[in-house]
Amino acid sequence: MQHRARGTRAPHVDAPAVGRPDGGTRSRGFDLARNGARVSQKNVLKPHKHEQCVIPPEQNGAFVAAMEDVLDVYQKPYEPQCPVVCFDERPCHLIADVKERVPGSPGRLARYDDLYTRLGSLNLFGMLEPNTGRVHFEVTERHTKMDVARSMKQLVDELYPRAVTIRVVLDNLATHTKGALYEAFSPEEAHRLARKLEFHFTPKHGSWLNAIELEFAALTKQALDHRIPDRKELERVVGVYESLRNEHACAIQWTFNAESARTKLSRLYPLT
Repeated sequence: MQHRARGTRAPHVDAPAVGRPDGGTRSRGFDLARNGARVSQKNVLKPHKHEQCVIPPEQNGAFVAAMEDVLDVYQKPYEPQCPVVCFDERPCHLIADVKERVPGSPGRLARYDDLYTRLGSLNLFGMLEPNTGRVHFEVTERHTKMDVARSMKQLVDELYPRAVTIRVVLDNLATHTKGALYEAFSPEEAHRLARKLEFHFTPKHGSWLNAIELEFAALTKQALDHRIPDRKELERVVGVYESLRNEHACAIQWTFNAESARTKLSRLYPLT
C-alpha cells in the first residue's frame, strides 16, 4: 500500500497571511485584553488542541514503591562487578520509496517523492549502562519471550561475562520475566542466567523512569530519521550509531531520587 507523507506546502514569501489584508500588522504571540494589558496567547485555553502523555495514577502505593526501587538503583555507586543496565524494546517500521530518487547536482538539492510504501516492521532491543554510557542494540523479527530470553543470555555471557550480578531496569511486561529463561533454555542454563540477573521493574505508566528511553529518543533523532526499507539497512545505521556512541561514551547523571520524588510528586503518595 502506498502512502503520502504528511505536510503542507509553505506559502510564497510574498503571499499575504490568511485572514489578514496585505500590508497589515499582526500580533507576535500577544493579544490585548479589554483593559489594555498584554496577554500571552499561549496561555489562552484552546479546547480544540490536546496532547497524548503518560498520566501516572495518584495516591498509588504500588506505583511509588516500584518508582523508588528504580530510583534507588540509579543512586547506587558504580560497581564494575554489579553493573546497572536499562533494557527495553521499540518497533522500527520499514518504509521504502515508491519512485526513484533524483540525485543532487551543483546548486540543486537531492529530491525524493512524498509517496512511500510500508514493508512491515522489526523489533529493536536496546541496552544502556547509565554509569558508563555503554549501549548495545539488537535487531530481531519479533519481541517474544524467547527473544527476551536470548537477549538476557547475551547480556550475561557476551556483554558482561565478568559481572557477578547485573541489575536490570526494565518495564513490567509479560515478556520481561525470568520465567522466559526456563521456556527458552534447559533448567540448568536458565538457573545459571537467572542467578546473575536482578530485575527492577518500572511501575505501570512509569516507563519514563527507564533511562533507555533517553537513548531511544537520541537514536530516533540521529539515526532513524529517514526511510529505512529493510533489515540490512536498519542494522547498518543502528550499528554505526552504536559504535559512535560507545566511542564517545557519556555517562548519564540521573539526579532525580526518592527524596525529590516525595516532594515533586507528592500527589502520587497515599499518605501525603
